[in-house]
Amino acid sequence: MSAYPVIAIAGLGIESSTFSPARTHAAAFHPSRGDDVLSRYPFLAQGSPLLAQAHWRGALAGKSLPGGMVTAEAFAELSNELIGRLSTMGHLDGLWYDIHGAMTVEGLDDAEAVLLARIRQTVGPDVVVSTSMDLHGNVSRELVHMSDLITCYRMAPHEDYMVTKERAARNLVELIASGAQRPIKAWIPVPVLLAGEQTSTRIEPAKSVYAAVEDVEATDGVIDAAIWVGYAWADEPRNRAAIAVTGSSPTAVAQGAELLAKRFWDSRRDFAFVAPTGTLDECLNEALVSEAKPYFISDTGDNPTAGGAGDVTWGLLRVLARPEFQSPDGPAVIYASLPGPHAIATIQEAGLGAEVTVTAGATVDDRHAGPVTMTGVVHAIRHGDRDAETEAVLRVGSVYVILTKLRKPYHHEHDFTNLALDPRRSDIVIVKIGYLEPELFDMAVGWKLALTPGGVDQDLVRIGHSRIRRPMFPFDPDMPDPDLSARIIAASNEPLTGDDE
Repeated sequence: MSAYPVIAIAGLGIESSTFSPARTHAAAFHPSRGDDVLSRYPFLAQGSPLLAQAHWRGALAGKSLPGGMVTAEAFAELSNELIGRLSTMGHLDGLWYDIHGAMTVEGLDDAEAVLLARIRQTVGPDVVVSTSMDLHGNVSRELVHMSDLITCYRMAPHEDYMVTKERAARNLVELIASGAQRPIKAWIPVPVLLAGEQTSTRIEPAKSVYAAVEDVEATDGVIDAAIWVGYAWADEPRNRAAIAVTGSSPTAVAQGAELLAKRFWDSRRDFAFVAPTGTLDECLNEALVSEAKPYFISDTGDNPTAGGAGDVTWGLLRVLARPEFQSPDGPAVIYASLPGPHAIATIQEAGLGAEVTVTAGATVDDRHAGPVTMTGVVHAIRHGDRDAETEAVLRVGSVYVILTKLRKPYHHEHDFTNLALDPRRSDIVIVKIGYLEPELFDMAVGWKLALTPGGVDQDLVRIGHSRIRRPMFPFDPDMPDPDLSARIIAASNEPLTGDDE
């Protein structure tokens, strides 16, 4: 082997809600190819130490906003191109598989493992694979088997997402450079499936449970340790929490995995929502009387960053119906957001300051309410957004409704200020989101989660899972304690035996 290993980068990432009627197409992944793949990662920028330690080769890497299931055609198109690019690369020493872990494809379970199997067939059994994931991904036995190293984020919200990717890439380089044998992998499925808003590392018990990951990682004979919460809004057999520990010592990886699994299982009844919850009306009532301004309300059921369609109108209809917001002199409310391409076209034609009547929403998910028709004054128009393409703000009474050509999450202060909105000086900010992302969290003086309907309904028991493995907490709250002993998974170049239990 040369002093500089040759390492390819490939992967597709998305959270796919099977409870949303939306479908995700290939363009949503904004795929990078060739050398452009490296530009996605600051730690592989020119002059960076890690860049100099290997010959990095970009195949194809793409990440979509969370959404509905990926169409079979989109998955075939992207995966075929990815495989085709890998097949022309010649000799590889390693491959970094950068994924989310919660991609559901029409007619296909465990899509990331299916894609990795095709990658393995293309690059051969000797290539060392390091897989990096979101902690809301799903980790099947097959995925662990085909990965020599596997890790995930340790924070929710994911403030460490780039740190995790760098760790996965660095561990891969170091393993190849050392010439060591492939790591031993301990995997434990944990029959718990909870929403991310109930397992945020901002609060206990997740804060302490995840703190133990670094303790296990620091153990002699361990390379990496990880806890996956799993993805709650997909109905697949693989969906559940999981533990994986990799290293050189069978005893260390097994004991570390069992410690983490037991801590997660023992804490299952203690996981709670990251903020106070209520119905939308309860949240609005509290926000109106609260002196904590701005008061943020998370419209959780249609959160586009968890897989919601983003165009559910149920919440906005109720906000616009409130008498407190009928007059322009009422409490200043920002509502983010609702897709409405036809509304955007009308607003563009009318221009700033014009009064228009437009209809938007419920073209994808109309199960809870139909399209909303609004008459208001055009407050702002903005072009060129990567996700929304075009954004507009319509003031309806005292509510500033953000409309978009395509759906977009609103996570940053500049998302609002770019539209001539000042969330800090608003009375109420309603965002289609679950837990607040860091900038919004720091901005909020008051905050409550509204338990609203949609493709990522927080009431998991009522949403309708039928294919997950049972028993499963909280669906079976009095289930017996599961087998949390470590499953030692065969090396990727050895046959896989056993079953998913």
